[in-house]
Amino acid sequence: MVKEKRGGGGGGGGARRLQQEPVTRDYTINLHKALHKTQFKKRAPKAISAIREFAEKVMKTKDVRIDVKLNKHLWAKGVRNVPKRIRLRIERRKNEDEDATEKMYSLVQYLPVESFKGLGIETVREFAE
Repeated sequence: MVKEKRGGGGGGGGARRLQQEPVTRDYTINLHKALHKTQFKKRAPKAISAIREFAEKVMKTKDVRIDVKLNKHLWAKGVRNVPKRIRLRIERRKNEDEDATEKMYSLVQYLPVESFKGLGIETVREFAE
């Protein structure tokens, strides 16, 4: 008698590739932690790269685009005085460019808020395409 081999347990199966779908989420980032012990003339550029790194990690895309308003908000008080926290809207979108290496890209936008109290991660909308 031949027994059937069933998948499901043990974790020995092949690696599954997750299909990325367009999604929009709101995040709060504590830039104060990322910029700790950073010299003054490198604070704003390091804040930009910390935001870029965060978006790459949460949205799993290599192509991260920073909105102009977000850049202006970070640099508004100069290179030294970057805001301690910032609320962001990160959108994963399909890349319309034919010769692009990545299928998806992330767009990071500034979301003005009065207070950061009680704010968590919020999914704004999901696309069903």
